[in-house]
Amino acid sequence: MRAERPDLAPLIDHALLDPHQGTAAILQCCSEARHFGFAGVCVASRWVATARDQLPREGKGPTPQLIAVVGFPFGAVPAGVKQAEAEAAAAAGADELDVVPDFGSLADRSSTPIHDELAAICELGLPVKVILEVGRLDPEALALLVEISIDAGARFLKTGSGFGPPVTVEQVGQLRDLARGRAAIKASGGIASLEQALALVEAGATRLGTSRGVALAQALRG
Repeated sequence: MRAERPDLAPLIDHALLDPHQGTAAILQCCSEARHFGFAGVCVASRWVATARDQLPREGKGPTPQLIAVVGFPFGAVPAGVKQAEAEAAAAAGADELDVVPDFGSLADRSSTPIHDELAAICELGLPVKVILEVGRLDPEALALLVEISIDAGARFLKTGSGFGPPVTVEQVGQLRDLARGRAAIKASGGIASLEQALALVEAGATRLGTSRGVALAQALRG
């Protein structure tokens, strides 16, 4: 008999971050998220208002959280630009923000600009996930960025943007150990199979960011 497996749908942030997709793809993404009961829909800030219309906060049954990425995918914009994007996403109806931090300051080991930028966005009052790009950071830089993110008020640590190497179980374990229960973990980037998704959850991920949410949910049901 097959061991009971966790239901992945309530853990999936259904992502549509391909810049070459338009309105029809956003509408389909929202419809799929509602149908399967996904945790959230993750889109570029440009699409928040469109997605909000498809994800009413009031209605029958739970509605997926509407997540906007900020400073995506590299975070290499001035803090004021990132703040303005976060404020615009919040005003358009975002429920959560996935934010790319200032990696340039991290390379210089300059903590204050990173902290101040993230803290200002966290002060908007929406849950913030900081995109850490774990696969590209040395252990010292990763530990520093985790501490800065948590101190600034981040509620989640996100493994990556999807523009780097695929997420691994080891990376989730690293973040779990560094977070010490102070922030939740979102695994994201290259989640291609049901077995991989289940292993990431077993390692400590409480959200899975993926564009393959439908295939994963169908594989689990099958």
